[in-house]
Amino acid sequence: MELLEALNRHWGYESFRPNQEDAMACVMDDRDSVVVLPTGGGKSLCYQAPAVCRSGLAIVISPLISLMKDQVDSLRTSGVPAAFINSSQSDHERRQVADTVRSGKLRLLYIAPERLVQQRTIDFLKSSNVTFFAIDEAHCISEWGHDFRPEYRSLKMLREQFPGVALHAYTATATEQVRADIVRQLGLIDSEMLVGSFDRPNLFFRTERMDDRMAQVREVLRRHKRESGIIYCTSRKAVDELSELLNAQGFRTLPYHAGMDADARSRNQEAFIQESVDTIVATVAFGMGIDKSNVRYVIHCGMPKSLENYQQESGRAGRDGLDADCVLFYSMADYARWKSNIDGASAGNREASHHTLRAMVDYCTGVRCRHRSLVEYFGQDFDSESCNACDVCAGELDVVDDALVIGQKILSGVVRQGQRYGGEYTAMVLKGSRDQRVRGNGHDKLSTWGILEDQPVQTIRDWIEQLVSQDFLLRTGEYSILNIGPRGGDLLRGEVIPTLLRASDSQVRLNKQVARQKTNWEGVDRDLFDELRILRHDLAAQAGVPAYIVFTDETLRQFARIRPSTLAGMRAVHGVGDKRLADYGDAFLACITEYCRLSGTSFDNTEVRVPSSNAGSGVADAENSVSRSSRMADRKPSRQPDDEGRKTASKESSSTKPAAFKLFREGHSVDDVAARLKRAASTVRGYLCEFIDQEGLTDPDPWLSADELSRVEIAIKECESDRLKPIFEKLGGEVSYDTLRIAVCLLRNRAEAVAE
Repeated sequence: MELLEALNRHWGYESFRPNQEDAMACVMDDRDSVVVLPTGGGKSLCYQAPAVCRSGLAIVISPLISLMKDQVDSLRTSGVPAAFINSSQSDHERRQVADTVRSGKLRLLYIAPERLVQQRTIDFLKSSNVTFFAIDEAHCISEWGHDFRPEYRSLKMLREQFPGVALHAYTATATEQVRADIVRQLGLIDSEMLVGSFDRPNLFFRTERMDDRMAQVREVLRRHKRESGIIYCTSRKAVDELSELLNAQGFRTLPYHAGMDADARSRNQEAFIQESVDTIVATVAFGMGIDKSNVRYVIHCGMPKSLENYQQESGRAGRDGLDADCVLFYSMADYARWKSNIDGASAGNREASHHTLRAMVDYCTGVRCRHRSLVEYFGQDFDSESCNACDVCAGELDVVDDALVIGQKILSGVVRQGQRYGGEYTAMVLKGSRDQRVRGNGHDKLSTWGILEDQPVQTIRDWIEQLVSQDFLLRTGEYSILNIGPRGGDLLRGEVIPTLLRASDSQVRLNKQVARQKTNWEGVDRDLFDELRILRHDLAAQAGVPAYIVFTDETLRQFARIRPSTLAGMRAVHGVGDKRLADYGDAFLACITEYCRLSGTSFDNTEVRVPSSNAGSGVADAENSVSRSSRMADRKPSRQPDDEGRKTASKESSSTKPAAFKLFREGHSVDDVAARLKRAASTVRGYLCEFIDQEGLTDPDPWLSADELSRVEIAIKECESDRLKPIFEKLGGEVSYDTLRIAVCLLRNRAEAVAE
């Protein structure tokens, strides 16, 4: 089949993701379509693969410059002729693109809606053999969507200007109302409507009440050391403060929000994409158009205003199909702030806004499976009894044994207060607070005053919210007054038992999280993975593309599981197409060969290979929605004949870094440390950069000469940046990337010392 051959040849995928084949068939058959697939579901391939298989030019309408560039870089790396036209280019560059279009060699052209609707552009495209239009982020066309953009409305002219040319709309988030609006606004004819599952089984969802923000965030970052992540805050001030505090504690972060100037935002975004920093701390201004596949965690330091927003923002994690964490730290102060914003708005549907906010609160405080809550909110069924991928189903929250008695005590308290007070106040009374307001109302004399004095007030507050989510209590009126709900009478009579949860002991919870993370890496040689990751960073920096475009994390993990000994063996790995193999295969094969030779590790360990994922993502298909980690948990890694040698090597690997740090303190060179520890030089250089960061070193001896450091320092000043590629080019390629990385670490420490 032509499409499947193209997927394998260019992208290294062996099968379709759910709905992809049908979506591609619409493009091949010139039938209008609306395709709604979750983030990471392989939407882009739905039009990219057909564009390769058809003659002529496919026009992709995209709202953001950064998204266009990343898509085009990825396509070119896959061997697909693609280009974009936007305001970031010079006149000369745009003319070059136009010449390529005229030559008939281009397969995909990315363009913004504002430029597309210009008459000059329309006239040019009419002479360019346009085969179809793909409208990306199509929810922007609907005023009912969460990110409406008026300029998208103008796209309705395509039907008139290009009669007979099919239109295809693609989005990750579109309700039934939005989908209908897309069809109407674009004038689609007998369009096919393809809607995938909203579930993302590779994402682990967890919610926690905000207690100690720094400690809670730090715990997540420590589990994901040297991995990419996003932290969302609800204000610009919170972004700046949190980024600064995390950096002071040794984490590598940068801020991003609308209050920064455009150049600073662009630099920080680029540093995150290029993996020069691990974490971006941002407001919701960051995210749309960020096509970074290997985000391993998304943290929300504050409650989003709707589940639509939360699904989109958390969905930026794990786009490569590997497991990722989505952690939401919330407080009821977040709810109060959003509610105030809604009430103070001069326009809009307040009732609908209150409904979506209420659903967000119920998600945070509820006792139901997080995956089920999200999927059912978007109108789909969730068939599994347990997702095994959220804090509720994974047992990170303990079920309260005496839930009936506790529930009755809480409802009795609400009744005796006359059903006239909110959750915070009710929790205070049940705890036995001597607050002036409680005493002034005479509620310290109630039989229910102090009836839960042995429980923390926050725990009581959580139970109240859980009772609301199960309809035992209701919130009413402007001030969210608690009333007895439709099931409350049954509870008071003891005819039904509520489900009440409390957080497990923090150490028990952490142990479960660490155990789950180890499962995700089952069979992967972590030292080899780190080495491959360093190589990927260097090659990406030289090419000026994001690291994941070279190879995804999923592909690197497979390399580190299998340790292929030939290019043919590498080509069989998921995500390795012909062009990537030709461009990068030799470098990665050499790295694997050197590592195995120095560590005495065997090659071609095919028995522990994970089954190939579907095209465009590693997420399990609709017929098997169990996460990758769950599947791997049931699989025991097969051992090679040299089992004992492998065990010994594993033990040695875990102590390699401390041993390297000790040798660095003694003044040994990189080559000397590599020889002593029997590790590749690239791995040891990575250890050295960590050592320099940890120790705050500024002296280059014995790893660099003073002259090398001085040259790099001058180049940084001239480039006004410490990014490696511009420095490398400024120095005419005379200083290696390995040397540049070490020099930049030293110079950053110098700058920090001067600042202090």
